[in-house]
Amino acid sequence: MRPTRTPRTSPPRRLAALLLSALSALFLAAPASSAAAPAPVPGTLTPYNIGAVYTAGVSSGGYMATQLHVAYSGTVSGSAAFASGPYDCARASLPTALNACMNTTQDLQLAQLEQLTRDRSAQGLVDPVSNLTGDPVYVFSGTNDSTVKQPVASALSDYYAHFGARVLYNRSTPAGHAWISPLGPNACGVTQTPFLNDCGFDAERELLGHLLGSVAAPATTPSGSLIRFDQNAYAPGGSAAALSMGDEGFAYVPASCASGAACSLMVALHGCKQGYAYQGFGTRFVEDGYLNEYADTNAMVVLYPQAAPTSTLENPNGCWNWWGYLGDAAYARHGGKQIEAVMGMVRALRGGTPPPPSGGGSVTLSSVDAQDGYVKASADGSGAAVGTLEDLSGFALGRGTDGKVNRTLLSFDTSGIPAGKEVTRAYLTVSRSSGSGDPWASPAGNRLLVDVRTGCFGGCAVEAGDWSAPATVVGAAQIGTFSSGSAVSTDLSPAALAALNRSGTTQLRLGFAAAPATTAYLFVNQAAPVTLTVEYR
Repeated sequence: MRPTRTPRTSPPRRLAALLLSALSALFLAAPASSAAAPAPVPGTLTPYNIGAVYTAGVSSGGYMATQLHVAYSGTVSGSAAFASGPYDCARASLPTALNACMNTTQDLQLAQLEQLTRDRSAQGLVDPVSNLTGDPVYVFSGTNDSTVKQPVASALSDYYAHFGARVLYNRSTPAGHAWISPLGPNACGVTQTPFLNDCGFDAERELLGHLLGSVAAPATTPSGSLIRFDQNAYAPGGSAAALSMGDEGFAYVPASCASGAACSLMVALHGCKQGYAYQGFGTRFVEDGYLNEYADTNAMVVLYPQAAPTSTLENPNGCWNWWGYLGDAAYARHGGKQIEAVMGMVRALRGGTPPPPSGGGSVTLSSVDAQDGYVKASADGSGAAVGTLEDLSGFALGRGTDGKVNRTLLSFDTSGIPAGKEVTRAYLTVSRSSGSGDPWASPAGNRLLVDVRTGCFGGCAVEAGDWSAPATVVGAAQIGTFSSGSAVSTDLSPAALAALNRSGTTQLRLGFAAAPATTAYLFVNQAAPVTLTVEYR
């Protein structure tokens, strides 16, 4: 890539052309598609038994993977990025994207990016940065990558490390600018279409092993279903094309996940000119990324959202939005149009619903620590007492070793919902701290329910009577089984939305519908507050 410093006076079209020129070495005509995945079948995104969510991407998709992780770290438990840099590196500036986030002719100012993240977290524009502590992150940068130069990727590694993430950084492979896969048709060191390079090792085993902890050997041939779904249903405003996204997206679902097994979710994001809608590129990234083979043997659904080219100079290469094109000032945080579209897909796969097509805003509220806690009692509610292990272990749910059944109380200042707005949706995000056994399976089909109380169940501070105090809405939402990371509840019911106290406190009570017959419990949110996300219009 020829170093270029664009004058500030350059018009927007000239800036876009410069970015296209800088990326042009990446993209030639794509070869014929392989047969590594089953043929797509029309369908919709339906709920599966999904716990942890991860993101992975290459180039612009790597930037988007990081944006999703940082913006929604309460939902996304880790991330992998090939050939990209730190969160919001471009700061809505195309010259910065060119010169600091691809080339090194401009300082990308890592300390400022980290402070920007902290500021947005404090303002509720991204999830609490404390969620990033301990999250697994995989970073890859090839020594032959002259498109996104290695110091930029090193800054991504440093960015995450400064927030306490567990980073595995592969920086010694002589790769060009590409996603690395044993199925890649390209030699390792080249930078050319389809940007799927074989470097003689299994990068997917390396990244998935780091994110998931361990992985089983991949299947020889994927045997699940590749679903082609309508992305317009998840686009704020109802038009995917208006966001530079394709009409069609894809999701690979192993047979085990379709049958109800507990599964994780990987959101896999292609790079520029690798999207389905780009000049006949088709499903090459979906087929040759070598994720479906691991999905079959490791209980993992793979979501493949699709960016698409614009007919203008805004985004003719079909890149993901990592520099603020089409006037989307929120592109890297809550409310970013592509981010919200993808998160709508994630929620649909986990049991939520897509965002309302009319768009709107959202606010993420953290629970009030001084009023949070848990109570325990016998299965019939007798002998209730306030739990004492919150600071040490978190909030308890299920049956503990003392034979008591635990319920968690959470307070939210819902006066933070903007006045005059119609609440369209709300959901909780919780993070697992530890546990023992499976309370969802004791008895079989047990459900973790969310009760809602307008105001407080008793006094707003946790007290023994909260265990059985009446709720305004019982079973307003539920949280599916998850064994690690974070989980998002189903959407609160319409009655629960109406019960949110717009002038003060709303309390939520989490508890299992049936008392587990034996010891089976989990602790949640020992190190960070539970969050309640409220969407409105």
